[in-house]
Amino acid sequence: MIEEILVGDGTWTDESEWEVLDIDGDGEGEQHVAMPTLAVVGRPNVGKSTLVNRILGRREAVVEDVPGVTRDRISYEANWAGRRFMVQDTGGWEPDAKGLQQHVARQAEVAMETADAILLVVDATVGATTTDEAAVRKLRRSKIPVILVANKVDDQKVEIEAASLWSLGLGEPRMVSAAHGRGTGDLLDDVLSALPETPREGTAVAGPRRVALVGKPNVGKSSLLNKLAGDERSVVHDVAGTTVDPVDSLVELGGKTWKFVDTAGLRRKVSNATGTEFYASLRTKSALEASEVAIMLIDASVPITEQDLRVISLVADSGRALVLAFNKWDLVDEDRRYMLEREIDRDLVRVPWAQRVNISAHTGRAVAKLVPQMETALESWDKRISTGRLNTWLKEVIAATPPPMRGGRQPRVMFATQASTRPPTFVLFTTGFLEAGYRRFLERRLREEFGFDGSPVRISVRVREKKERKK
Repeated sequence: MIEEILVGDGTWTDESEWEVLDIDGDGEGEQHVAMPTLAVVGRPNVGKSTLVNRILGRREAVVEDVPGVTRDRISYEANWAGRRFMVQDTGGWEPDAKGLQQHVARQAEVAMETADAILLVVDATVGATTTDEAAVRKLRRSKIPVILVANKVDDQKVEIEAASLWSLGLGEPRMVSAAHGRGTGDLLDDVLSALPETPREGTAVAGPRRVALVGKPNVGKSSLLNKLAGDERSVVHDVAGTTVDPVDSLVELGGKTWKFVDTAGLRRKVSNATGTEFYASLRTKSALEASEVAIMLIDASVPITEQDLRVISLVADSGRALVLAFNKWDLVDEDRRYMLEREIDRDLVRVPWAQRVNISAHTGRAVAKLVPQMETALESWDKRISTGRLNTWLKEVIAATPPPMRGGRQPRVMFATQASTRPPTFVLFTTGFLEAGYRRFLERRLREEFGFDGSPVRISVRVREKKERKK
């Protein structure tokens, strides 16, 4: 769109043609229709996440040949034969789990209780185990349709062995190979027959704002989500890196519905990550790109680390609105507060515009203050300045502080316009290049005049090309 402002010889036409339209679209009118939910459950390492990816037709759930990779219950939108439904991946369920696995099993139980249909996945190469039989007994007590899936049926020999799964009492086992796609089409036809047209509970939700919870591992992201939601949405444990997949949750706060995404903690650069950590980091970045505002959690009780700064840079580069939540404030004493202020002044120079809140996800201290800060950041992120008002302000600023000389000449700023929102992006049409320091000066004055608290602001320069002189 910007190129249309210039004519072929590099000069500008009449000022009336300099207006640049917002081509981003705000997407605020979208409706989220409630869909029935299919829960995929079973003991650890039977191939639940692989089956989920096969149902989705894309690699969403983190998969690795290690038991216990999935820990939370994660929902994805699926489509088969023109019908849309939600697929909920769960961690491995075990009746007598202890420690971290006990929390994982509880998440799987919640999925069993709230879903509209259930796929119980069993490893056909192993056969029915005592854990599988315990899961069947639990599922029989509910009135939810249950489909028994015999996974890892890669050949006819395993198919004959899988026939013994009739003994579980859930009817005919559906023979599939999630890794190779065998039998999954017939399975999905059965799923559509079992799923109701509408979910048991839930109504249409109008355009919730999307919030990503980001930060390094074990900083309290899942604890904060559980505190905001008022229940156990994410598995919380003192083992760093408990969350692997992004966890979506609709939460009612301040009279509005927000869509929170609890993401995996980022430990290191993606190029240095391996296995589960690599895919988790990619999904965290995807969740950030799909969000509108990010809540960056920082452990206030310890010095700001390189990992914190790396995640902040990731958010700033993504162009999302930002709220800095300094967590574990209940552990901060007077000396630590003094040191933290010095660290903020020294290390967070890239995001001085970010909103700041001191919270404790464990005790609930000041978590309610996150809502007005998010609303302020999103209002700035969506803000548009009229062209006339912008140029009136710009002339006054440049008259008081003109741009520095470059190559013996002083560049002139001819015109400015806001090219887009989300984040606010401004284009300056000049007769020469503007130094980075002067662009930062203009951004600072722009914020002083128009606000933009909590949102990044981008300023780009379009230099007018000189017309070639005719010989």
